[in-house]
Amino acid sequence: MFRAALILSCLATPALAQTLGDVHLPLVPRTEAEAARIAAVTALTDGFTKAEAFEEKPAGAATVRVWANADAFSQLSANMPFAHEMDFKLGNALFRKSWVASPSSTLASDGLGPLYNARACQDCHLKDGRGHTPEGPDDRAVSMFLRLSVPAASSAEEIEGWIATANEPTYGGQLQDFAAPGHGAEGQMEITYTDVPVELADGTVITLRDPSYAVRDPGYGPLHHEAMLSPRVAPQMIGLGLLEAIPVADILAKADPEDADGDGISGRAAIVPSAAFGTPVLGRFGYKGGTGTVKDQSAAAFSGDMGLSTPLHTAPWGDCTEAQADCITAPHGQEAENREGLEVDTLSLDLVTFYSRNLGVPARRDVSDPTVLRGKEVFYSLNCTSCHTPKYVTHRLTDQPEQSFQLIWPYTDLLLHDMGEGLADNRPEGRATGREWKTPPLWGIGLTQQVSGHSQFLHDGRARSVLEAILWHGGEAEAARDGVVSLDTSDRDALIAFLESL
Repeated sequence: MFRAALILSCLATPALAQTLGDVHLPLVPRTEAEAARIAAVTALTDGFTKAEAFEEKPAGAATVRVWANADAFSQLSANMPFAHEMDFKLGNALFRKSWVASPSSTLASDGLGPLYNARACQDCHLKDGRGHTPEGPDDRAVSMFLRLSVPAASSAEEIEGWIATANEPTYGGQLQDFAAPGHGAEGQMEITYTDVPVELADGTVITLRDPSYAVRDPGYGPLHHEAMLSPRVAPQMIGLGLLEAIPVADILAKADPEDADGDGISGRAAIVPSAAFGTPVLGRFGYKGGTGTVKDQSAAAFSGDMGLSTPLHTAPWGDCTEAQADCITAPHGQEAENREGLEVDTLSLDLVTFYSRNLGVPARRDVSDPTVLRGKEVFYSLNCTSCHTPKYVTHRLTDQPEQSFQLIWPYTDLLLHDMGEGLADNRPEGRATGREWKTPPLWGIGLTQQVSGHSQFLHDGRARSVLEAILWHGGEAEAARDGVVSLDTSDRDALIAFLESL
């Protein structure tokens, strides 16, 4: 089967040169005429007196109706063939399933942990939306955790620009704050906030909260003295299959690592190994582009978050380290022969992947409202589209009709950008430095409160509103942030109205 491929010019060292392509997609190549038509359709608009054609359908034919309840993100792609609906429903059941520790009489659900962050995918992605920060010191951080690592002298990854790190030697790659009976949790994430007031041009004062993180009650001794901690709030799940189906060439065409055009924006591609395909791929998922496909992301979550083995991560103890011998030798849920000796077998992983790939993006609201249109014009005039690229056309796909050849509006370039010292976690991940983050998609942002019950944004939920999230922008986005600060009240309100219509 044909696979599109692109040789990355940024991988100049011959021994390290990689071919980066859409190896994960069953695609049909575009014709020259098709490519020209797509370029015209996806070009930035310069008209703001009316909505663009199909703008109300951010996921193309896969766009779903807007439900007025918390289930707005839990619908299947609107263009899904009936024959696929059972796979979606089975995947949903597995996504919602609560796992239990071994040994257990429920053999189909045992194998949890022994150390873990959640018992079900849905525990973190409640209603398929965003997680939240703990509400006080006594609230367990079920949908938020700390990633852990230490600097390393070298790495086995032969990817140009890869920054060598290693898991924290005792606690692994992330802090697990729950444990099976007979085991102790690794510790608890502790967050301290400092207020940071920001005055806007009209005199309005917005108080930001600047977090710092620590580990309380470490259960297996002190962390390494060079341990790097970085928080992660579970992201929303909508539109993942469509993001996966954007041609890699279209994303790389926007990369400008040396800022050759002098606009101050220098997006870089995250390039990561794929356990599913055995080759480097474009990093599309995770706050720093740490995984490249929905399947890789799903398998990593089963292993790291719940301690469950899959075909891609076969260790039944998940993220436990050699320093946690009792975890490694504990009973695990691999006894069932009909599960390939795995806690999550191939079919189960595929069903969860299909479900995750096909959670529908709700339709836009108020696309023709004059205030929303003015806000869109402000968004474009501030050059926010340099990172939040409005639209793409996905690949033609031979057996994924839900994602095939759709005009989509995710508002992301899926590239890494230096976001300044204020948002820096000072923890490299792959090619991403401690100041770089992948541009998140904006679709669905206006429904966060409805679905998740809060309006917390950014990788650690520090922003309690869309405006606070904007005010945290720095680095390559500093000019746009300053532009928002200087807006008059009506234009700032219009900008927020546009964003909340997405």
